[in-house]
Amino acid sequence: MKKIIILGSGAGGTIIANMLRQELSEPDWQITIIDHEEIHHYQPGWLFIPFGIYTKEDCIKPKREFIPKGVNFVLDEVVGVNPDKRQVEGKRSRYDYDWLIIASGCRIMPEEVEGMKNDWYGNVHTFYSLEGALELHKRLRKFNSGRVVMNIAELPYKCPVAPIEFIFMADWFFTVNGCRDKVEIEFVTPVAGIFTKPMASKALAVIAEQKNLKVTPNFDIAQVNADEKTIESHKGDKINYDLLVSIPPNFGAQYVLDSNLGDPMGFIDTDHFTLKAKNYDHIYVLGDATNVPTSKAGAVAHYEANTVLKNILLEIEDQEPKPTFDGHATCFIVSGYEKAVLIDFNYKVEPLPGKYPFPGLGPFTLLGDSNFNYWGKMMFKWVYWNMMLRGLELPLEPQFTMAGKLRSGLV
Repeated sequence: MKKIIILGSGAGGTIIANMLRQELSEPDWQITIIDHEEIHHYQPGWLFIPFGIYTKEDCIKPKREFIPKGVNFVLDEVVGVNPDKRQVEGKRSRYDYDWLIIASGCRIMPEEVEGMKNDWYGNVHTFYSLEGALELHKRLRKFNSGRVVMNIAELPYKCPVAPIEFIFMADWFFTVNGCRDKVEIEFVTPVAGIFTKPMASKALAVIAEQKNLKVTPNFDIAQVNADEKTIESHKGDKINYDLLVSIPPNFGAQYVLDSNLGDPMGFIDTDHFTLKAKNYDHIYVLGDATNVPTSKAGAVAHYEANTVLKNILLEIEDQEPKPTFDGHATCFIVSGYEKAVLIDFNYKVEPLPGKYPFPGLGPFTLLGDSNFNYWGKMMFKWVYWNMMLRGLELPLEPQFTMAGKLRSGLV
């Protein structure tokens, strides 16, 4: 009996488990998922909790609901991986594998920024955890005047568009509550614009300007001065806040660091196109655990899973893996007032304007906001729970396509 072990049962791990079970029959192939918790989190939903659009119950379900029959679900905390022995070390047991898929995601590390934890859940908040989103919801209900600063500590971080969505939704939230004229909203980022891709950054900056949202680029945070309520850059520049909403540094799993499998932030050096771990045989990496230069997001993990599946099947047949992953990412960006922007891009082509040919649903407007895009975003929760996690075919092209895209100009 051959053994495949999947470390992590978030979006990537659950999707690939379903796909593999459909392709590899029992009892020849034993497929096992190892994770340390029972509850699956719909992480895109955390953004909506602070504004009262989603609740905790909208964003959690038991993981076992989505793990297919014939896949073992082992509740254990991984503490190490030994690629030479092809073994995974857990707190409860040791596990041998023939192929290993690391889909352990990433986690926030607010303690990496000096002073950030000093007023955690006081005037310093995040929505990058379920607890953080719930605490921020409590804080926003009582906030009706002052300065809200949305800060990205450093790259990379999961769901790159989420902080942009937050400031757009904050504008909407405070307007509906009748206090927008008393609230300043500032977006403070370490990159050169509101987003990393130039055309998308230009389009999103226009929306931000229309909403009177200040954007401060190239801010490299060094510390949070909780007593004086400022964030300070390495150059000594300071920005004051009444409410700081932070995207803290994101790190990979601790066992990746402890096993010397990754870089200093715990992300695994992964071939950008085959998704095979560069330095190890029989190991593939999926989702946020990789260091590939595309978004850390659920849709990307879904696209990546197609490549990981095909390449493991090729290796089983003693064939070379194929470089089929193109960095494809698709993101809805809520812009407020029941509108959203849709962007679709890959390693080589940045987001372009046009009409995205969603089979059976589209087209959706690209690089421009619309009500239809917003309902596409809201519909994604149903798609996530009922289709994506189960490894079912979605109305999304696994590979990037130029269909419906314009090469120049904005719409």
